[in-house]
Amino acid sequence: MPALLLLWNVARGALIGVSEIIPGVSGGTIALLVGVYERLIQSAAELVRGVVRFVLDVPRGRGTAGAREHLLAVSWSTVLPVGIAMLAAVVVGARIVAPLVEAHPLEARALFAGLIAASLVVPARMLGGRWRLRDWALAVPAAVLSFLLTGLPAADAAEPGALAIVASAAVAICALVLPGVSGSFVLVTTGMYEPTLRALNAGDVAYVALFAVGAVLGLAVFVQVLLWLLRQHHRVTLAIMTGLMAGSLRALWPWQTEERALLAPSGDVVALSLWFALGLVVVGALLAAEALAKRRSSR
Repeated sequence: MPALLLLWNVARGALIGVSEIIPGVSGGTIALLVGVYERLIQSAAELVRGVVRFVLDVPRGRGTAGAREHLLAVSWSTVLPVGIAMLAAVVVGARIVAPLVEAHPLEARALFAGLIAASLVVPARMLGGRWRLRDWALAVPAAVLSFLLTGLPAADAAEPGALAIVASAAVAICALVLPGVSGSFVLVTTGMYEPTLRALNAGDVAYVALFAVGAVLGLAVFVQVLLWLLRQHHRVTLAIMTGLMAGSLRALWPWQTEERALLAPSGDVVALSLWFALGLVVVGALLAAEALAKRRSSR
């Protein structure tokens, strides 16, 4: 693999990993933005199928041929660097990004809102051509649903049990697969965000292991469903994704109470607007760079 491509995959994985610890920012959205979303989904599906075939075929004496076929279809040159960098970014980000977001919540939310708002063009343009009435009829209810869900008050789970950890991880990992839904925000809503960050920073092996089990279970089931939807109902799925992303911007409105009630703008509105604009510029630059790279590769 060329060194430049390896570094780019590592950078993409790091961006996805950092996004996963920021409430309101979807790892799936970032994966879409950096152009690795569908490849990761496809590879994850093949990996899950390979593991399932291995578990079912070997005890029955059918060998490993079926499992190898699926495992060879995995884009390992992309999955490994992206996956390793993503996990490393989650661990490091739990120590660095989370305190910064906590210390500067208004600025962080304004910046992230700009990032997500600009990235709406990614799934929207993947539909191809102009939006039809049916696309809007799907996107608008999805946006309303996402808006309502991101307004739910956070639950409290100071000392979560094993079942709660596994269940919350299974639901949160779906956000990595589904753009517009933030995995860390799901954890905040269920009251599992702070306990999970504490476990990561403290090196709580038991907690992390239970969380990993839940994540694997959720990914094994949900990735198959989403992949089927993208294949069989591509336009419908992307329209709904766009709506979910748009509605999730509610979670990033800078002015809101701890119970997530929205407030009118106040304080240094100009500075926060500049942070929002910075998010727009960053995503715009990434999209421009991606378009330039595609044009050069096509030549």
